[in-house]
Amino acid sequence: MELQDLYFRNTWLEIDLDAIAHNVSEMKKRLMNSEKIIAVIKANAYGHGDVQVAKAALESGADYLAVAFLDEAISIRRKGIDAPTIIYGALSPNYVEIAAEQNLTVTVYSKKWILEASRILREKNLRIKIHIKIDSGMGRLGVRSSEEFHEILNLIDSEIFELEGVYTHFSTADELDETYVHEQVEIFKKIIDSMPCKPPMIHCSNSAAALRFENIRFTAVRFGIGMYGLTPAVGIKNLLPYELKPALSFHTRLSQIKKVTAGSRISYGARYQSKEDEWIGTLPVGYADGWLRKLTGQEVLVNGKRVPIVGTICMDQCMIRLPFEIENGTQVTLIGKNGNNNISVEEVAERLDTINYEVVCGISVRVPRIFKRNGKIIEIKNGLF
Repeated sequence: MELQDLYFRNTWLEIDLDAIAHNVSEMKKRLMNSEKIIAVIKANAYGHGDVQVAKAALESGADYLAVAFLDEAISIRRKGIDAPTIIYGALSPNYVEIAAEQNLTVTVYSKKWILEASRILREKNLRIKIHIKIDSGMGRLGVRSSEEFHEILNLIDSEIFELEGVYTHFSTADELDETYVHEQVEIFKKIIDSMPCKPPMIHCSNSAAALRFENIRFTAVRFGIGMYGLTPAVGIKNLLPYELKPALSFHTRLSQIKKVTAGSRISYGARYQSKEDEWIGTLPVGYADGWLRKLTGQEVLVNGKRVPIVGTICMDQCMIRLPFEIENGTQVTLIGKNGNNNISVEEVAERLDTINYEVVCGISVRVPRIFKRNGKIIEIKNGLF
């Protein structure tokens, strides 16, 4: 193996690329032949590994890739991914030349942007694909009024810009109350219907909307959290049309075990005190890895059994209370299956009072990623090398 393919610690993520393939393929089955899948791989593919996930998604039926920033797009280009890729974030017009040279699609979100980008591209004799973002009620990036939208359309010089798409984003598609979703759809439709000539890609559905609402997919869907096998929100899990397969699992190994006497204190602040003689195991994982201090008390899996984290979680280590002596080096699962038991990302998110997105995105690059297909390791990525 090359040096960059190695890792030297007993904490790692396993990424099941077959799960990615399953989730994309199942979505593809439910779309019309003309509808495209935009695989969202921003934030290092939600912590899963951008290039590896991109390849698996494209092989399984995805047509397009999406990232948040130019840096992310350049990163996958340098790693050999040349598939159509859109930048969803606000790209400064100063960098539009780079985006054009990298054959990237960019988001137009204001009249001011199109004016500044036009000047730069004309000076450089460059052309770029664009999608116009409509703010239909998210209150984030995008054109708010129909008037500004049509002003932008009138400013598009076909020698400089290829208008490939128009899109918006829902703020409540993952909630049971559908009222606001349909309000946003009506605003979006009204603007789309006013276009004299519609572009080939019209999209508003994120994972939640794509999975729930067949009649508002338009010509493309953006598949993000669902592609990773995670439900967009716990409350709509029973409404999903097929079972999502989680791709990520998080593991470590016991680095030391010791028997402590009753009254022993464990970790920073001495907040945990053993009530009786106990077996304490140390794990080489901590908050610098994304295993946050607030997870003290969270259970992990050892030999298929749940055991609690005790004492304050440290930067690089944490401690667990074992039912009896267990051999050093035994695998411990933080997220995923171990024996007949399972700890989901959603369980960890609930403990942290957050969403599953934040849990997986927060796992540090210093945790090696092991990528598997058909149960076999195909690649190991150490983010520190």
